[in-house]
Formats: sequence, C-alpha cells, structure tokens
Amino acid sequence: MTGTTRNDAPVAFEGDGVEVRTKEIGGGMTVAFLHFPEGADLGPALKGLPDDLCQCPHWGYLLSGRLKMRTDHGDEVYEAGQACYLPPGHAPEALEESELLDFSPTDKWNEVIDHVKAQAG
Repeated sequence: MTGTTRNDAPVAFEGDGVEVRTKEIGGGMTVAFLHFPEGADLGPALKGLPDDLCQCPHWGYLLSGRLKMRTDHGDEVYEAGQACYLPPGHAPEALEESELLDFSPTDKWNEVIDHVKAQAG
C-alpha cells in the first residue's frame, strides 16, 4: 500500500491555471489532485479522443468548488462535498474554482493525460 499527499505528487500537467498532480498508488490505480480555475474547460484538450470526451473512469471527491461534466447523456453538476463516479465519456468545465481528488486506473489515466499534454503542445 502506498499513500501520498498533494505536495508529494509531481505535476503531470499545468497550463491556463489548471494543475494536475498525480502519483501511482499501486493496484493499477493513480491518485490525482486537480485544480481548476473558474471557467476552465477541458473539452478542447480532449478533442481527438473517442467522442472528443475523456474515456477514463474516475472515482473522486470534490473538495471545493463546482464542476460541470458534459456527457453524451447531458450535463451533470457536482458541488464541494460530493463523492462521484465519472464513467468514460465526459468533459469537465469548472463553474467555480475547484479542487478534485481523483482515483483512476493508471493505464487509462496515462492515455488521457498524454493526449492532453500533446494537445497543449
């Protein structure tokens, strides 16, 4: 078993006020600490993935703020204090400055974060 803190997790992606810190924690899972400034929209960074949406499942807890997840089935809004499961097929947009704690399968997570980094150039 491996634990980590936000400060121990290295930055995997940073740009336009978005910061993503990740660390593999074992069992094929990665923990991510995500910061989104108000108005951040990851939709454009997901272009080119199937359906132009994140295809990685996530289990998380919204520490602060409000996030909208755009899906093929409509939008869902999550607020601070909510635990959530995000199935494949979503794109986040920050309705407020937000902090999300996220757990994801490492292989799927790496596919998405590599794509996002390539889109950022």
